Amino acid sequence: MPFARLATATTPTCHIGLGLAAVGRPGYINLGRNADLGEDRSVETLRTRTHELLDAAYAQGVRYFDAARSYGRSEEFLADWLRKRTDVDDVVIGSKWGYTYTADWTTDAERHEVKDHSLAAYERQRAETEALLGDRLDLYQIHSVTPESPALTDKELHARLAEAAGRGLTVGFSTSGPAQADAVRAALAVTVDGEPLFRTVQSTYNALETSAGPALAEARDAGLTVIVKEGMANGRLAAAHAPEALRAVAEETGLGCDAVALAVVLRQPWAGVVLSGAATTAQLASNLHAAAVGLTDDQLSRLAALAEEPRAYWERRGELPWH
Repeated sequence: MPFARLATATTPTCHIGLGLAAVGRPGYINLGRNADLGEDRSVETLRTRTHELLDAAYAQGVRYFDAARSYGRSEEFLADWLRKRTDVDDVVIGSKWGYTYTADWTTDAERHEVKDHSLAAYERQRAETEALLGDRLDLYQIHSVTPESPALTDKELHARLAEAAGRGLTVGFSTSGPAQADAVRAALAVTVDGEPLFRTVQSTYNALETSAGPALAEARDAGLTVIVKEGMANGRLAAAHAPEALRAVAEETGLGCDAVALAVVLRQPWAGVVLSGAATTAQLASNLHAAAVGLTDDQLSRLAALAEEPRAYWERRGELPWH
């Protein structure tokens, strides 16, 4: 398991990763994005921004970096950075397949990405990822598995993924939607030749969406590394949009709403790596304070009351505009 490399790390921030969804393409669904990125979102501008974030994250102890085929040019930007930073040999690199980026570097496309969990899509996107990241890729995840995904039942796909695992690639999956817990449990049951196929799971979990927690604990007990995405609820937990209870706790701790929100996730005993989706180095620095946040039982109780019904949460997320 590549994440065993993190076991020897001594910095508290080694359990925080950097996701590149917000900077690998000009459009995304994070609130506040217009202020974060401004109007200049050319390929080279976002390449430079991504490299600055990667430099800052690495310098502050972050050792997991997460991309995807559908995150615009995130794999390309990450590969460029790895080639330049020949001193970086202790990181874990993950990417995902299953969505194709279709926005053609615009923010107003009718469809920004198209989902396809077929074997043909895997083979095509695996070759694309290989061309960019080569042997630096440690983890390849099926992007946004849901209970009805054919990726859970396609035996030929499972065999090909197991072949890749046999050659040293760690195979994982991510989840999304109100039935994340069902998807996690279904994936845990997938085996090839009697052996579990998946070694990692990446799911949405935050102060507003906690429904996957019990299933993620089961995944951790089964030996999977749990990666948490969208800990900031696509910006809904950032200071400008944060619920009153979160703002109050943040004021009590003397840190930002973002640090408190991510600290809630970090303290879950099953959470292996929690992703920051920072779009600026200032956001990243603030996010990383999560590793030092101490929360009282009273504060945790007040924050726990923020949890929404899963379908309501995901309906709200589906209504967020691409910025």
